[in-house]
Amino acid sequence: MSKYQALKEKVLRANKDLVSAGLVILTWGNASEIDRENGVVAIKPSGVAYDKMQASDIVITDLDGVVIEGTLNPSSDLMSHLALYKAFPEIGGVVHTHSTYATAAAQAGNDIPCYGTTHADTFYGAIPVTRALSQNEVERDYELNSGLVIVEHFNKNNIDVMSCPAALIKNHGPFTWGKDSLKAVENSIVLEEVAKMAALTLRFNKDAQEAPKYLQDKHYYRKHGANAYYGQKENK
Repeated sequence: MSKYQALKEKVLRANKDLVSAGLVILTWGNASEIDRENGVVAIKPSGVAYDKMQASDIVITDLDGVVIEGTLNPSSDLMSHLALYKAFPEIGGVVHTHSTYATAAAQAGNDIPCYGTTHADTFYGAIPVTRALSQNEVERDYELNSGLVIVEHFNKNNIDVMSCPAALIKNHGPFTWGKDSLKAVENSIVLEEVAKMAALTLRFNKDAQEAPKYLQDKHYYRKHGANAYYGQKENK
């Protein structure tokens, strides 16, 4: 049995959860998780149907993308995932989808503003859209540059990567992340829902304004702040 068996099974579950949540059709998406202690990443194999995928199909690579374990090619988006892992040590799992509403926002080149408390419970502030990749970036190291453009945007705008665990690549689609692959999937589910809500909000009122900052702060920090009180305390 593989020394990475538990990691592979977890990443398999994360990928299948994307399908169950309605975020992925065909093979349009991928989830990964990093094992920082061993310096490896587990990721979905490229182009493999989700209903046929098994834990043994999950590919293990090092942080340079070299396959350590597995007979299949890793996801074509591997280098995008690796760029995020290398830039932000807090990230433990990454997800990329082409979910409908979040992708539509990316194609429109729009941030997703925080119009209400559903958004604020998970994402602090607007979910940002990056700049478009240049022709040179597309033609040379496209997947790597897709990750780097997210890194660039968050660093340039001083956005905390764990307070806003999502980004839209202009003309492409959404990436989310979290402490592990399952949390990254959860954040993808919430992203798609708030993207849908934002689109419908503008349909009701094209001049809708973001929720007041004090309301956004209340909802975000009651779940994520130092004095968070939402939910149950974990037993130590």
